[in-house]
Amino acid sequence: MKKTLLAAAATAVIASLALTGCAGENATPDAGTGGEWSKSTLSLDFATYNPLSLIIKEQGWIEDTLGDDVAVTWTQSLGSNKANEGLRAGALDVGSTAGSAALLARANGSPIQTIGIYTQPEWSALVTLPGSGIETVADLRGKTVAVTIGTDPYFFLLQALDEAGVDPSEVDIQNLQHADGGVALVNGSVDAWSGLDPMMAAHELNDGVELFYRHVEFNTYGFLNATEEFIQNNADLAQVVADAYEKARAWALENPDETAQLLADVSGLDLEVASVVLLERTVIDLPFAPGAAQYSVLEVVGPIQVANGDIPSQDQADAALETLFNTTFADAADPSRVG
Repeated sequence: MKKTLLAAAATAVIASLALTGCAGENATPDAGTGGEWSKSTLSLDFATYNPLSLIIKEQGWIEDTLGDDVAVTWTQSLGSNKANEGLRAGALDVGSTAGSAALLARANGSPIQTIGIYTQPEWSALVTLPGSGIETVADLRGKTVAVTIGTDPYFFLLQALDEAGVDPSEVDIQNLQHADGGVALVNGSVDAWSGLDPMMAAHELNDGVELFYRHVEFNTYGFLNATEEFIQNNADLAQVVADAYEKARAWALENPDETAQLLADVSGLDLEVASVVLLERTVIDLPFAPGAAQYSVLEVVGPIQVANGDIPSQDQADAALETLFNTTFADAADPSRVG
């Protein structure tokens, strides 16, 4: 019933957004044939926080589909901020971020659109060490918290502080990359960490850190983003990517243990850790097209980003949200066309 309602809501929002032109007027999902692809290179990212990307890279479906006519380059994104940097610099055609980071990037002038949703992860929580005296979000007043600014854990932290009535100025926020933040917590350099899986699960199982605040609704979804230039000029390749993601979703659902093992292999995590991340904290079976569920989440996140100065104005946040989703390729996705 929940999935049915979500799909219906997503359809309604997609129809509404299509009227605004955010579905990409110049895009066409038709794939190239006979070696006549729109360009000779395709730059994609893979990330441990995007398990479907790991499957696609490992299986080689895109390379098999494009053949020798298109050189596919894979670059690892260590966080949403790094994926956004790659997209903005033109080093990536398609990159993986959290929804909050996609909204932030577009609101600040990065010409990207979200072409798909890869997962709904509970990938962030607030973490501390046993005996730290931190049991609630309110206990963070006057404490040092590590977080990667511009990523989902950052906006998770801001939402948690807002809910608890704690001003961000009352907390010493240390901007560290995700992995560095976990290490800083374990070695006592910070009091708490707004963590990200799979590093968070690894520290939980291996170092005994405690997740003292969890709220799945504060986690935005996994957004697959592409540059507008790529969408407009290379719709054939964008469709191949979308097709591959839907094939990877089906493969992951059919092969959960193998997917967990792949995550473990790529991330260097123990299989137990990878299984917690993938099988206990990640929803894979959900619509690929961005829609109502993601829109609602970002409606909450946007004003927080504005209040914190990350987005200059609410008008910019609203405009970014109204033009962020592009459902062209997700709507036309056909897994049988790749591999």
